[in-house]
Amino acid sequence: MYKIPTNTLFIGKNLVFMPECHSTNTHALQLCQEPSTPEGTLVITDNQTAGRGQMGNTWEAHAGQNLTFSFILKPTFLRPHEQYSLNMAISLGLYDFLSAFLQQPVHIKWPNDLLADNRKVCGILIENSIQGSTLAHAVVGIGLNVNQATFSSPRAGSLRTVSGQSHGLQEVLDVLLVALEQRYLSLRQGKTVQLKHDYEQVLFGLNEPRPFKTGGEEFEGRVKGIDEAGRLLLETVEGVRVFALKEIEFVY
Repeated sequence: MYKIPTNTLFIGKNLVFMPECHSTNTHALQLCQEPSTPEGTLVITDNQTAGRGQMGNTWEAHAGQNLTFSFILKPTFLRPHEQYSLNMAISLGLYDFLSAFLQQPVHIKWPNDLLADNRKVCGILIENSIQGSTLAHAVVGIGLNVNQATFSSPRAGSLRTVSGQSHGLQEVLDVLLVALEQRYLSLRQGKTVQLKHDYEQVLFGLNEPRPFKTGGEEFEGRVKGIDEAGRLLLETVEGVRVFALKEIEFVY
């Protein structure tokens, strides 16, 4: 069981705990269909059996050792073409938490991973519902590896593998939700320019020569930032190239 956080304004104030479920995002999406569901409703489980990641990937998490949860936002102040700004705000909330909690360099790997010690410790899946000219609601799914010690992928890690110690899940959740809410409130206040600046400064590979793959081609590029649609900007020998989701792969 998890307790309702005391230091947030609305995220987590309506908390739905499920000992086991297929996907917290799926359950949260169902709750969105009920008009009485308040913004900030949080669905959390100890064992997610069919967690979904970006681009159809799955999320590996051992039961009872990590945080797997989703929460509902109602960003009706955003237009459909601005929806990537929500991704920036959520990514930065996770960055703020991880960099303070671990007290070592953390990076955002475009578009939806958080890296510490160059290992993926957190993933994000945001599913938006558009009605007319606004975002009616968004379900933000987060998988944060906390106490898991072994992974099938050498690129994966956790707070434990990075810091060398175990952490209380409730303690981590309480601090994390505050960081996420603060960045979301900044977005709601219209501070998109500042969010984009902060986001670009902590991108993995920023201004560093790194190998990338697109289709069957491998090439070297430097991350320069993102455009207004959230597409990745890479500086190459051919000039600046622009890539959308599924069009580019980091080689590291």
